[in-house]
Amino acid sequence: MKKIMSVVFAWTVLAMPCAVFAQQQVTVNTETTETAGTISEINPDTLVIRSETSSSPMNYTYTKSTTYVDEAGAPVSMETVKSGLPVTVYYTTEGDNMTATRVVVRKTTTTTDGNTIQKNTTTTTTTENK
Repeated sequence: MKKIMSVVFAWTVLAMPCAVFAQQQVTVNTETTETAGTISEINPDTLVIRSETSSSPMNYTYTKSTTYVDEAGAPVSMETVKSGLPVTVYYTTEGDNMTATRVVVRKTTTTTDGNTIQKNTTTTTTTENK
């Protein structure tokens, strides 16, 4: 009986890693919003934007993955982003935190109709459990 239980236990242990390394597909819905305004202040991890649609300035955190481009979509360095420049900020919201994902530096200020644009995107990632 002990030998049978040992064999069953051994097979169970050998079968477990297969389940541990199974792939898992996760779908995440992300809401991306854009707003236009002028940079009023730049801090080590925050852009303060005076929006064309709001009377109070908005704070956007930025990360190493935040991209900076001109109106044509060509990359610009973070060093060229300065106070007083007109920009369009694309950001995601998590709780009260707005994180800039893309900043488009514009040559001139444009007038908007006062609407903030929201775009919903779906990101699917596949991960391996270890």
